[in-house]
Amino acid sequence: MEHISLWGGIECSHNRVGNQYFDQISRNGHLSRISDLDLFAGLGIKKLRYPILWEHIAPESLDNLDWRWTDKRLSRLKELNIEPIAGLVHHGSGPAYTSLVDANFAEGLAFFAGRVAERYPWLEYYTPVNEPVTTARFSGLYGFWYPHGKSDNQFVRALYNQLLGTRLAMKAIRKVNPAAKLVQTEDLGYTQSTPLLAYQAYFDNARRWLSFDMLCGKVTPDHYMWQYLTESGLTEAELLSFVNDPMPPDIMGINHYITSERYLDEHLIAYPLHTHGSNGKHRFADVETVRVLGVDRVGIKGLLQETWERYKLPISVTEAHICCTREEQMRWFKEIWDAATALKNEGVNIQAVTAWALLGSYDWDSLLIQKRNHYESGVFDLRSTEPRATAMVTMLRNLAQSGKYYHPVLGSKGWWDREERYVYKHKKAYISRPKHQLVNHHKNVAPILITGQTGTLGQAFARICKDRGLAYQLLSRQELDITDVQSVERVIAAYKPWAIINTAGYVRVDEAEQDSYRCYSENTDGPAILAEKCKEHDIKLLTFSSDLVFDGTKTEAYTEEDTPAPRNVYGSSKFLAEQEVLQILPTALVVRTSAFFGIWDKHNFIYQALHAFVSGNVFTAAKDVAITPTYVPDLVNVALDLLIDDAQGIWHLANKGIYTWAELARQVAAIAKLDNINLQEIDIAEMRLPAYRPLNTALTSIKADLMPTVEDALYRCVQEIMMQMQQENIHAEKLKEAESNINNFRTSNTGTD
Repeated sequence: MEHISLWGGIECSHNRVGNQYFDQISRNGHLSRISDLDLFAGLGIKKLRYPILWEHIAPESLDNLDWRWTDKRLSRLKELNIEPIAGLVHHGSGPAYTSLVDANFAEGLAFFAGRVAERYPWLEYYTPVNEPVTTARFSGLYGFWYPHGKSDNQFVRALYNQLLGTRLAMKAIRKVNPAAKLVQTEDLGYTQSTPLLAYQAYFDNARRWLSFDMLCGKVTPDHYMWQYLTESGLTEAELLSFVNDPMPPDIMGINHYITSERYLDEHLIAYPLHTHGSNGKHRFADVETVRVLGVDRVGIKGLLQETWERYKLPISVTEAHICCTREEQMRWFKEIWDAATALKNEGVNIQAVTAWALLGSYDWDSLLIQKRNHYESGVFDLRSTEPRATAMVTMLRNLAQSGKYYHPVLGSKGWWDREERYVYKHKKAYISRPKHQLVNHHKNVAPILITGQTGTLGQAFARICKDRGLAYQLLSRQELDITDVQSVERVIAAYKPWAIINTAGYVRVDEAEQDSYRCYSENTDGPAILAEKCKEHDIKLLTFSSDLVFDGTKTEAYTEEDTPAPRNVYGSSKFLAEQEVLQILPTALVVRTSAFFGIWDKHNFIYQALHAFVSGNVFTAAKDVAITPTYVPDLVNVALDLLIDDAQGIWHLANKGIYTWAELARQVAAIAKLDNINLQEIDIAEMRLPAYRPLNTALTSIKADLMPTVEDALYRCVQEIMMQMQQENIHAEKLKEAESNINNFRTSNTGTD
């Protein structure tokens, strides 16, 4: 049996908030980057959900249509043998001269659709309106998007206008091309609840089908939603018009996200305030099902099966995406692909799975109501000078070609099937035991080997690999001596890793001046041996270098293209390691970084500064050395993504921002809201350190903008450290109280028997 097809899609929402439009293809750069289409073609996709948006083509008037942009792009897609699925309105309300609740919306959309068909009569697939129910909820019920309605009347009118517009648009298109097909998309989820709220869950589950039910002519007076729709403002004639003149989709486009399945619970105390809401009858929390202990998700396979049984129409998954780390993105897509494949093999007419957000998306964490520049990486990552291929590219190419793909990171479950998914516990006994197997141990999965068990970085990698469900082995020097060829060979044979992360090495910068042999052995020879063995066994290698490879004479931050010129033994050992590793193994990933700080040990500048400030002690910091502080969790997460993406060569990874050590200390105090600190600012020369310290080792990257700002990292780190200190103080007070009680007991009972 032929495997399912791979489709692609660009996040192209053009929603309106007040008088401001949020245009994704402007923000992701595709508006001015036609070369993206060649990248998409390289994936092997058959069809591409592509924006031919009303708001773009006719922003001022339907009498003035500008086809220049679409002419070039659609022509290129034809050359690349990619079939477009034309999207006309995507989470929008149309241009400024209409809205979802205006009487002219449907006819305006139909007129525009007809002009599109006349311009491109060869176009066969259309989505006139993306996700009508979802858009109507956000625009007419919740008030997020224009026209900011907050009533059932606004919701049903917005929904009706979109569906009427869809029907009229397809009629206009089919006058030009009778073979044109409707690909109707909708975000499909499922709502569960406590027994008290079963009526609300039932309503939500009926409402989710309204786009499809109305277009298929299923909303008759016997339909569960009929009374709601008529009481909310639709006339019987409007509803019956779809019964008498339906427009059933040629392809049911199912979009599904991890947050699409919801759970309703009246026990508000168990849930945060932002989840609380009301239907006028009961107050309840509305949360993601995946986060509730004891409640199982239906999952994509069950939802697709339900769709097939309800309509018996061809189905494609038209959006498959998750905002998460790289391996979780791969696991999510592969899970959906495998579910669709299994259903196809069982006789369900599943045609394709769509790799959505090929270029990522912006600000969906705030539902597109604020411009906060929160970027979710897609198949291609836009945080580089050009769209950068991630590990998703290799996976998609293989799936498009053979329908199969495996990577060691796929050997473990996604977070949605691991214990850490649970945030909320249902107040009653378990509704049901989870049916899936919660996997925290990785049997028969090739691990990542991590050297440097006792070091800050090695322990951080182990902690985060565990959090991300990545199989790993953290090894001590006794278990793996990277300077011993036989030790390295023995460990590789025993564990058969797919990658090695080297965090081991000599770290005492000042002592290295008198202990150069050992420094070069551990920092230069060891990584070179690892590179040789990784090359021999086809293993990925990630190893770390330092900002001290530079001499500090540059007045700006150093980039990957700057020439190293180390001024001390430690920096020289790291520079030589870079050269040797990349000469032996050009595919190795070498990360330069600097000035670690974090929350998992007390041996870093931020913790020591905070402790001194809180204690009222003097804290000394250099005022003339420029650095880029690096938050260890950020460093580890980004480095893991790059490793999985098969990034190669030298990369600079440090949080964005340049500080002197003294400036950093003051910033820490400001974030912690500590006044009257006792900070002694001195020149680095006054410290009389044995090893030379460059006056500027600030790092920046010309390859990609992957790390958050120093300020962002400090806010997260300082808050956590202050909480730790508070807990330590509380613990110390309790110990002191306990000791006092014991002493009092002993004193009061002395001499008695």
